[in-house]
Amino acid sequence: MNIVTDTTLPSPCWLLEESLLIKNLELIKTIKEQSGAKVLLALKGYALWKSFDTIKPYLNGCCTSGLNEAKLAHETFGKEVHTYSPAFKEEEIEEIAKLSHHLVFNTPAQFKYFSKKAKEINPGLSLGLRVNPEYSEAPKEIYNPCGINSRLGTTLENFDDTLIEELDGLHFHALCEQDSNALEDVLNNFEDKFGKYIPNMKWINFGGGHHITRKGYDVEKLIQLIQNFKTKYNVEVYLEPGEAIGWQTGTLVTTVLDIVYNGIDIAILDTSAEAHMPDTIIMPYRAEVRDAGKAGEKAYTYRLAGNTCLAGDIMGDYSFDKPLQPEDRVIFEDQMHYTMVKATTFNGIKLPSIAIRRLDGHIEVIREFGYKDFKERLS
Repeated sequence: MNIVTDTTLPSPCWLLEESLLIKNLELIKTIKEQSGAKVLLALKGYALWKSFDTIKPYLNGCCTSGLNEAKLAHETFGKEVHTYSPAFKEEEIEEIAKLSHHLVFNTPAQFKYFSKKAKEINPGLSLGLRVNPEYSEAPKEIYNPCGINSRLGTTLENFDDTLIEELDGLHFHALCEQDSNALEDVLNNFEDKFGKYIPNMKWINFGGGHHITRKGYDVEKLIQLIQNFKTKYNVEVYLEPGEAIGWQTGTLVTTVLDIVYNGIDIAILDTSAEAHMPDTIIMPYRAEVRDAGKAGEKAYTYRLAGNTCLAGDIMGDYSFDKPLQPEDRVIFEDQMHYTMVKATTFNGIKLPSIAIRRLDGHIEVIREFGYKDFKERLS
């Protein structure tokens, strides 16, 4: 672990700001205390386990998407482990059952096939079923778990009443970067479809997509919704924010390698949208760059591009007060969530290093990557 300064930080590098992480966690703590809900860290969105010592005191555990995430939660977080997968594999279910506290199945067929075996392996396991309320206000269809023909969750039409005596809880997930107003609408649809089953449950999991730490989020409404639901049904309520934990807590620090002109000035960086910031292409969305504006807003406009062979490896067009030069740093804001967990070594490009700025201001580089990391994920 190396101690560095901002000027000696390796590039590219994800830099987590511990103070900003704690700021988010303090808000989550307030919501937990006032609403009575339990909150889990969604590892699919944020899995920087070297920061878990900071996070653990604030949350109840982790929600995981399969065996590897369940193992990571068990080994590095050490609290509740809730595991859901669209489909479990025969050879993994035993270990998953041992590691998990809650095990949530996607369909009645998977429940019937695995639940008895899972309970025999871990008698204390709490079993649930993910349901699809068939309503969502998700901004993009690719992120809409309740979209037409969705494979995620059981619709009311496919619900099996014979499972009620074996079910401890129901899980739904219908949000994507949304406010508590959207949650209220989803809850209304969930209750309309599955309300008759809720009194039989011990817990209801409201899933993820709650943009709790985003500026303008109606925290008071979220607290009220949870309180009302708990009072009405006398059940435990879980939330699974992943993005909200890491929201606006750190950056991706990159360096200009070259400037190319072809109708527009193009700055080639030592990073990649395709490999290191894939959601900028998949969603798509425009990542904010520190001290930059939209094209033409400032004196000098550049297309920021990645250092891979993919023609579309482009972050976007940005403008700056001063001309960019090789060795200049370009800092992408808000790159802690859904970045590290999705990053690849496409083209053999090196993964960004990982660093944490601690509360006292010093920066620790906790991981650097190289050829070995590229080679050993292949064969």
